[in-house]
This record gives sequence, C-alpha cells and structure tokens, in this order.
Amino acid sequence: CGPSTPLRGSSDNALILSQRMVELVAAMPELEEELANANFALDYIGQARMFYTYAGELEGKGRGEDDFAFLRREHEYRNLLLVEQPNGHFGDLIVRRFLFETFYVYLLDALTRCSDEGLSEIAARAVKEVRYHLRHSRAWMIRLGDGTEKSHAKVQQSLDDLLPYVGDLFHSDGVTQTVAAEGWGVDPAELREGWEARLNDMLAESGLTRPESVPKQTGGRIGRHTEQLSFLLAEMQVLPRTYPDAQW
Repeated sequence: CGPSTPLRGSSDNALILSQRMVELVAAMPELEEELANANFALDYIGQARMFYTYAGELEGKGRGEDDFAFLRREHEYRNLLLVEQPNGHFGDLIVRRFLFETFYVYLLDALTRCSDEGLSEIAARAVKEVRYHLRHSRAWMIRLGDGTEKSHAKVQQSLDDLLPYVGDLFHSDGVTQTVAAEGWGVDPAELREGWEARLNDMLAESGLTRPESVPKQTGGRIGRHTEQLSFLLAEMQVLPRTYPDAQW
C-alpha cells in the first residue's frame, strides 16, 4: 500500500464525473448554469490530470496522464458507481454532484494531512475548488426542493434514484484500512458520519426526504462497474486507441 491507492480512486472519480458533465455542455437551463457546469467540469479534468501525472511518477514505468485516462480497461478503473451513472434531467445532475461533492470535500480535506507530500499538495489545491462546487450544488438542492411542486417532485425522484449508489462512497476493506493506518490516505468509512450530517442538514432545509429503505449498489472501488461505464469509455477512448501514436 502507498499513495497510489488513494490516487487511483480520486483521479478516476474526477475524470469520469467531468466526462458526464461535459456531455451536458449547451444543455443547461440558463446561461449562468451553462458557464458554471463547463467551469466545474474543467476543474475536475484538471484534478484528474494532477492525480494521474503524480501516479505515473510514483509508478516509474513511463506512463502519463493519457495512458491512465484512455488506455485502461473497464475493470482497472476505481471510480464510484455514482459518478458513472448517465445524465438525466437537471435535477439528476445536481443530486449526483451534491452526494459526491459532500463526500469528496471530506476526502480531500483528509488527504491534505496524509504523509505523502505530493498527494497532500494536490488535495489542498483540489479541495478549494470542490468546496465552491459543493456550495453551488447544495444551493440548488434547496432551491429545487423548496421550490415549485414540480421541481420538488423531480429532485426528490432524483434523490431516490441515486441514493442506492452512495454505499460505494464508504466501501472499506483491508487495503483502505491499511492505507489509513500507514498514513497514506483515509478509510472512506470514517467519512460517513460527517457526510450524513451534511445530508441531513440539507434535507431539513430543502424539505426533501430520505427513503426509509435504500438498496446498496457497490463495486466501483474494486473495479466492478455498471454497463454505463463501458459505454462512456468506448466514446472516450475511440480516438486514442485508433491513433495510439497521435500527439495531442
């Protein structure tokens, strides 16, 4: 175990979420949101590049950010199931972002205190961006939940549909526990209490509710993904695989 373990999940989460957000360029409900979505997607792409570049340095095999982003097979990705889910309406985008970013802020903040200086520096840069992202997604959760009858119903359905995937955020096993014990990273299970508190605070303010029983969908952290990731990777990787020697 070492800093490469938290790097794998964080970089893949940022990459896959950014791709889903890029798909929605020119599809936002108003110009301000169009600009916000594009800028947030670029933030995540930038974070993925930093994580992948550092992972390549640690690996020492000559692989760079493009190799990690475009030349791996589906089971080699360690992103959360939540971020690979396909886009629906605007409420789906906001709920997915809020659920992920609430978790991601805690994760990045913890990584700023890890024992690897390179990883902690990247996390310190990224957490500043994600705190702003979270303020934005939380404000929209409240605006939609406490808005019209239609907006409330649609975002409530989005919440119901996406909550099953949050169990993947807190997947804990021997590897994550060892990484945390050695100081390279954090055990995601330790972040759940803070995440739950922020979720409940948002629910109280927005008027949204949490289903009493929510099935758990997990597997992304260990490379078991939904079919949605296959479709996304096929689109992302077609040019790099067709022209492997191309210079971008």
